[in-house]
Amino acid sequence: MSIEISKEICIGCGQCAQICPGTLIRLGDAGKAFISHAERCWGCASCVKECPVQAIAMFLGEDAGGLGGRLTVRRENTLLHWIITIPDGEKQIITLDSRDANKY
Repeated sequence: MSIEISKEICIGCGQCAQICPGTLIRLGDAGKAFISHAERCWGCASCVKECPVQAIAMFLGEDAGGLGGRLTVRRENTLLHWIITIPDGEKQIITLDSRDANKY
């Protein structure tokens, strides 16, 4: 799995760079985030969850059942809205409360 960072959407807050456990995300000269070695991405989705403007999407390959779609996350207080968009534009949203993260 790998991520894609949209320079058009990125606001340069740097939260993704701070959270990346592989230290793969950096801020470039224009103050926008980029991933230095996408092939080394662990697919942990930490940066996807942390991005406040949905500038980071995780590619969901067909081999993993993702139909070649993209995953983004929209945060609303304690709710995380996981948004899966498949290539034809269809979206599926899965909402979880982050307070329940360690419940089970």
